[in-house]
Amino acid sequence: MIQLWMIIGYLALLLGLGFAASRFFRGTATDYMLASHTIGPVLLLMSLFGTTMTAFALVGSTGAAYRAGIGVYGELASASGIVHSLCFFVIGLPLWAVGRRHGYTTQIQFFRDRLQSDLLGLLLFPILVLLVVSYLLVGIVGGGAVVNSITAGAFESSGWFATAGHGVPSWLASAVICGVVLLYVFFGGMRGTAWANAFQTAVFMVLGLVTFVTIANALGGTDRFLENLQIATQAAESSHLTMTKMPRAVFFSFLFIPLSVAMFPHVFQHWLTARSAQSFKLPIIMHPVFIMIVWMPCVLLGVWATGESSGVPAALDGMGPEKFNKVLPTLVKLHAGEVLGGLLSAGILAAIMSSLDSQFLCLGTMFTEDVVRHYGGRERYSDAQVVRLARYFVVGMVALTYLLSLMLPGSVFTLGLWSFSGFTGLVPLVFAAVYWRRLTAAGAVASVITTVGCWTALFIRSFIRSDIKPYTFPEQPFPVAGIVSIPKMLPVVTIFAAAAAALVVVSLLTPRPDQKTLGKFFSS
Repeated sequence: MIQLWMIIGYLALLLGLGFAASRFFRGTATDYMLASHTIGPVLLLMSLFGTTMTAFALVGSTGAAYRAGIGVYGELASASGIVHSLCFFVIGLPLWAVGRRHGYTTQIQFFRDRLQSDLLGLLLFPILVLLVVSYLLVGIVGGGAVVNSITAGAFESSGWFATAGHGVPSWLASAVICGVVLLYVFFGGMRGTAWANAFQTAVFMVLGLVTFVTIANALGGTDRFLENLQIATQAAESSHLTMTKMPRAVFFSFLFIPLSVAMFPHVFQHWLTARSAQSFKLPIIMHPVFIMIVWMPCVLLGVWATGESSGVPAALDGMGPEKFNKVLPTLVKLHAGEVLGGLLSAGILAAIMSSLDSQFLCLGTMFTEDVVRHYGGRERYSDAQVVRLARYFVVGMVALTYLLSLMLPGSVFTLGLWSFSGFTGLVPLVFAAVYWRRLTAAGAVASVITTVGCWTALFIRSFIRSDIKPYTFPEQPFPVAGIVSIPKMLPVVTIFAAAAAALVVVSLLTPRPDQKTLGKFFSS
């Protein structure tokens, strides 16, 4: 019950922060969606990092390391540190400049204007919304699993929650988390989101390190931290301390996953909040350092959890795929005291909720800017009406996503991989739109359709073929004309390659874009 009350207290604190931010609301749509472009370097760093570190990073990485070993860090953490900063510099900075110059609020506005294609905007809107919803599922499922694991046994005297281990059921915890985030986004807008992200980033980074040290000392049992690290590592399954459980091609195909950040609508929106180009310097430099601080402890904790002495294998015995979502909270529950366990649980929730808010807000922004204002007329709606419509759409999408989370349980890591794969398939489009003059509207449409077709086919295949891992394609090396063999790898490689090929081929086969349009986006 102590952990439960501390979680409730933390959620109440977040609500207070959101309501405090709402007092600075200027009443305009730009302020609600972009905080009037007033975000400086420190707040931009904290909000960008917070919104990219999700349940996938904490809950998912720990569960993946528990399943596949230490190689998970090399797969995603080290790659993300470099690739994310590269995307901020190569994609984020140019889009910020273009967005400020032409008054864009969403990605679709940029693509529609850059390629003079309303069809592309109509095509991208439902795709981006569905991909954001799939990303939201990662946080909602992960948050529910964390609270359920931490509070297991809190209601032993009650039979109501017996099926949930006498703790708060995952469905109820997810509903409360959605409600809290929804409220401070509803009233605080982008400013409330940026403030909450900054606060939650500080919370989960500090408490994440405390979690790491606490569990290492508990597993080691000595007074010396370095010795405890050695003991905990020696107790882990030996197969998890090497790359033996990870095929080389699968490992390298994970390098494509971090590219997805270049097409996240919520990250695009955060880019546009920057006060100036100088605000990007700190995030570009410090983002890789922050990723190392967060991911390294989480992956090591997942590896340590494989040892029988950790108690985790016994606690998770008999569970299905959802057990990987409970590795981190189970470690905290078993090896931290009640008060510290409550604090550490709040830290885990901070990482999860620091991305949910930005994703909620970007959905409302896309609906009002890309549908309501674009087709209804920008002068037809007042700022108050636009803000109100954005809020209502967010409420509807949160309710829909929550219902989907009840019907689609599964590993947070796997859910995240499929979401990121879809966004990565759209990266050739945004890169070409920024740098390639020859890109045409037909090429862009072909690339988007190819991404959707490949993603859908491979996603459906992963459920039909229950005998294979849900995220490898092909499942075995595939010979081509007896000359080369395509190795087993992630579907994201196929999706990315097919989308890029369609974009280039169709653009070269169709008429060049209008020079007047090119002059608007290219200086020479």
